[in-house]
This record gives sequence, structure tokens and C-alpha cells, in this order.
Amino acid sequence: MKAKGGFVYLTAEEMAEADRTAIEDFGIDVLSLMENAGVAAARVARIMLGDDMAGREVCFLVGKGNNGADGLVAARHLHDWGAKVKVLLGGEKEELRDIPGRQLKAVEAMGISVQGPSADFGSAELLVDALLGYGSKGNPREPVAGLIRRANDSKVPIVAVDLPSGLDATTGIPNQPCVLARATVTFGLPKTGFLEQAARRHIGELYLADISMPEPLYRRFSQPPGIFRRDSILKLW
Repeated sequence: MKAKGGFVYLTAEEMAEADRTAIEDFGIDVLSLMENAGVAAARVARIMLGDDMAGREVCFLVGKGNNGADGLVAARHLHDWGAKVKVLLGGEKEELRDIPGRQLKAVEAMGISVQGPSADFGSAELLVDALLGYGSKGNPREPVAGLIRRANDSKVPIVAVDLPSGLDATTGIPNQPCVLARATVTFGLPKTGFLEQAARRHIGELYLADISMPEPLYRRFSQPPGIFRRDSILKLW
């Protein structure tokens, strides 16, 4: 845990403890946290593209874990806001865990195109990276690694969900490959790795989103109260 600029930054292990505390001690359903995270990611995507989402083309890169589920929630909302959305999975559908699997069914039921990792990005104006979460360690493996390289090479702006895939949340070391995001929307509290200079070029603009973690939990991690009193999404840099 580190403090800078009035915000507390957590390691991956501390963030996992904060998530566990919110769910087990305060009884906040994981699906509620996920829905709030997805809405925040969709809002930052709209910031990047402008207010009117009608016809704007957005491609989501989605992993098999809860980070991928956050991305699928965001895909639903952007679709409802009028964007043309497609999803590229970082593996086979059968590999998705229970919660992201349920989100995928909702996305498919809405008629959103879902394709495999080798599909193209089409005419996407924005890519949303929801491949790997804060618990990821080491170099990304194929086919996720290939998707990351293609995303970086495409030069299409990227919004990273919680953190750029391939970035170590605790140390800030960019593994190989690592997403080069134009903007990152992180949830609850920022991660210690974000403070490292090597991480900055991968993070881009950094937004912090309120996903309804209770105020006593923030105090437990020594965060001064009221950080979201003006808005539920804050731009940190």
C-alpha cells in the first residue's frame, strides 16, 4: 500500500482482500460490483469517443475471468447506447468461468457478434482491453498474447479495463507483450504499479471509478473519506 496525491494505491494482494471484504463482510454481491465496473468502463469509452455513441464501432477483447466479465457488461451498455459492438474472445467459449460465461450468454442474446481471437477488429474506432485482471502474473500466453500484439500494432486507441493486460498491478513491470492503452479505468482504488514510470506509457490517461465499495472499507485501507463526493469517475492524470 502506498499513498500519493490524496489516494491510496493497493498491491494486487491488497486489492483482492478489498474485494473479498466487500463481498463477504459487507454482503455486496459480486454481480453488483461487476455491473458497476462495466458501466464505468462504458462511460470512459464514451469519454474517448464523444457523447453520441450512435453507430460508433467498438471492439471488445475479452478474457475468461472476471476482468472479461467487466468488459462484457460494458459491451452490453455501449450496445444499448447505440454503438456497433463486437466481441473477440481471448480463447474458447468453454474456457470462460461461470460469471463471465453468464455475461457472455446475455451479450449473445442481445445479438452482439462474438468471435474468436483470430477475428479482425473490423472498422473499430476503439478497442476495449478486458483480457487480464489485476491478479495476472508473468508474460501473457497465447492466444491472448497475440491479441495484445495485434491491438498495439493496430494503432486503434485502446481503453484498458482495470489495468492494461500484461502489466503487473503490484510492481508496474510491463510483461511481454503488454497493452499500450490510451486510457485506463481502474476500480475501487488504484494499484501500486501505476506509480512506476515504466507503467505510465501503458496506462495512458488514468480514471478511477466508484463501483460501490462501502466507505468503511476505504477507511480500513487508510483512504481519506469522500473521494467520490464530486463524481463517481475521477481522472487521476
